[in-house]
Amino acid sequence: MRQTNQTQVTEFLLLGLSDDPLTQKLLFILFLGVYLVTVFGNLFLMSLVQVDSRLHTPMYFFLCHLSLADLCFSTNIIPQALVHLLCKRKVISFTRCAAQLLLFLIFGCAQCAFLAVMSYDRYVAICNPLHYCSIMTWRVCVHLAAGSWASSILVSVVDTTFTLRLPYRGSSRIAHFFCEAPALLILASTDIRMSEMVIFLMGVMILLIPVSLILVSYGHILVTIVRMKSAVGRFKVFSTCGSHLIVVILFYGSAIVTYMTPKSSKEQEKLVSVFYAMVTPMLNPIVYSLRNKDVKVALRKVTARNFLCRLGVFHW
Repeated sequence: MRQTNQTQVTEFLLLGLSDDPLTQKLLFILFLGVYLVTVFGNLFLMSLVQVDSRLHTPMYFFLCHLSLADLCFSTNIIPQALVHLLCKRKVISFTRCAAQLLLFLIFGCAQCAFLAVMSYDRYVAICNPLHYCSIMTWRVCVHLAAGSWASSILVSVVDTTFTLRLPYRGSSRIAHFFCEAPALLILASTDIRMSEMVIFLMGVMILLIPVSLILVSYGHILVTIVRMKSAVGRFKVFSTCGSHLIVVILFYGSAIVTYMTPKSSKEQEKLVSVFYAMVTPMLNPIVYSLRNKDVKVALRKVTARNFLCRLGVFHW
């Protein structure tokens, strides 16, 4: 591979998570299981929202967008990781690496944006219930969704541009299992401080600002819960918001560790990346399904309808 200082790198060698053949086989089985659960879980959740009119609300509208982002996020990373676990030469071309980086950032940033939008939706629903329908109109929801995708694309294009504009003429060995900006910047054969600063600022925009909005929203929600006299009402609010908080903590915690904190060891960074790139997209539909009463009711309704259809009692 192109190792001279005069030649631009045209492909990268991904070192992956392990060199041990047995460990690679075990990881293949584990990652394949995670990916199948992610695909079926998110497709199931999106389908359930579509077929049950009870779930045609702003909260589940945004949840569908989050599931779509989760599904695309995992599909951009895991299939290639599975292939590389089975082959000896884990090579990816510069063009494919650039595409993977861009898509990774777009769908990752979209997750950040929609988690923030969903927290705002819960804030309005709990703190201003009488005005919820007039505030969270479908027009507003569409604008929030479009703004989330647009901001994600903007941040991703900027990050990708400042990562790939650098000359890569030295080592082509990426100490990672996919193309991620921090792992790529290490290989640049020039000063990377400007790119690191831009990526940090973009991280503030797409990570710290949404986290701040989420904290403010849930701060108001907590105050509202404390003021509730009904224990049943408090439990209902906790059950509604609990799933969202779990997802927020899991995703933002691992992403902030990678992009907004001083660099740790390469092995630790890879483990954190596994968590937010693979585990969190798998957990999202599970958490929302198990902790959400509306989803459970809709699932029982669809299951009963399918059962009656098979008996010939009910027709679609």
